[in-house]
Amino acid sequence: MNLITLTEPKSPAAEAYRTLRTNLHFAMLDAPMRTLLVASPDSGRNAAKVLANLGVTLAQAGKRTIAVDADLREPALHIAFSVPNATGLADWLAGGANGLGEPPLRSTSLPNLSLLTSGTPPAIPADLISSDRMTYAIERLASMADLVLFNAPPLGWVSDAAVLASRVDGVLLVIEAGKTRLDRAQQAKDILARAHARVIGAVMLGAK
Repeated sequence: MNLITLTEPKSPAAEAYRTLRTNLHFAMLDAPMRTLLVASPDSGRNAAKVLANLGVTLAQAGKRTIAVDADLREPALHIAFSVPNATGLADWLAGGANGLGEPPLRSTSLPNLSLLTSGTPPAIPADLISSDRMTYAIERLASMADLVLFNAPPLGWVSDAAVLASRVDGVLLVIEAGKTRLDRAQQAKDILARAHARVIGAVMLGAK
């Protein structure tokens, strides 16, 4: 997974991510936003790609950013940032009986960007994502950054993304040109509507 905002910062694709950062800033003027879910109806890898590159541009602009891999089934953010995935979100949520300690954040090459990988795969991911501990985790992370970005499994495949969408301040939908079927996009829209999620916009990957 290419972090093009780092490897090719002068490319049109990197500039598109900086434009996305600007549009996100304007969306936040209408209503404050500290937590954002980046989700796709097709592939969690697509959402992770957008999230990782958006996180880089936010950090480059001086925003304290935390990227969280809440896809406990097919995580990808640790691959994007080339870090181990031994301990992460799942381990934090499944912590001791006395409550959650400090989140096991990992540093990246950018001073303003921290990463919370998915961690040890749980037996039933949906149970952790829908737990009260997850609600607390979202609040705790939001208190530590200007913006927290969450990756999740594809919308409509499992319930995880819909649960997260109902608990964060906004949702950014990722669509792939020429590949995302219309019925899948409509299903994702319906899921987010039922979750009473605030959809701030959509990103089209592969558009000419």
